[in-house]
Order: sequence, then C-alpha cells, then structure tokens
Amino acid sequence: MKKSDKKIEKALREALTQVCESALGEVSGFVWLTHLVNFNHFPDSLKIICVFEKDEDLISARESKQDEYFGRLIVDELNRAGLSIKNLGQSILFDTEEACERSHNGKWNERLHRLTVH
Repeated sequence: MKKSDKKIEKALREALTQVCESALGEVSGFVWLTHLVNFNHFPDSLKIICVFEKDEDLISARESKQDEYFGRLIVDELNRAGLSIKNLGQSILFDTEEACERSHNGKWNERLHRLTVH
C-alpha cells in the first residue's frame, strides 16, 4: 500500500467511525458498518456497507428515510476528512445480519467478497 493510500484509508476509517457512532444512537436496528476500496480506482471503487440486525429493521429504516440520513452523514464526514464520493447511490449499500446468516451462514467475509471492488 502506497503512503497516499494509507492516508486515505486512515481518513476513511476515522470518518466512518464517526458515522457509525452517530448512527448507533440515531437509527434503530443499525449495528455496524464497513467499507471496501480498491485504491487504484478511488474514489469510484469505494463501497460503504451499513449493516442492520434484521431485515425488518432495514425495511423500517428505509421507510423512515434513514437511508437518506446515512447518505448525508457519510457525505458530511467524508467532506470533513477531505474526501468525496461521486455516486452516492452506488457507494452506499445496506445489508442485514439476518440476510448474511440466511445466505452465507453468517460468514461476512464470503458475503462481502461478492462486492469486491475492481
């Protein structure tokens, strides 16, 4: 990893930690988030995955426009870190612990592998 990639990764981690901490207190059913990135294609390759406990939690969050809240929160924190994403709709994804258990026996590494950024 190049020095510039390490700086971007650190900024991403710090910004997304802030997003996570804020969302944990505001969004019912939200449990964690992670990100995937290929630095050779940053920022286009960035994927941020927001994970909810149950499918019904995610449905409820979308109905109450909490997905839009996540978008605003992520954009704000990334901007504060000097980073930006071009296509918010393709960069932010939502998933559930329940869906991972159902489809991948709870193995997040396998589930996230399908999102591997090229």
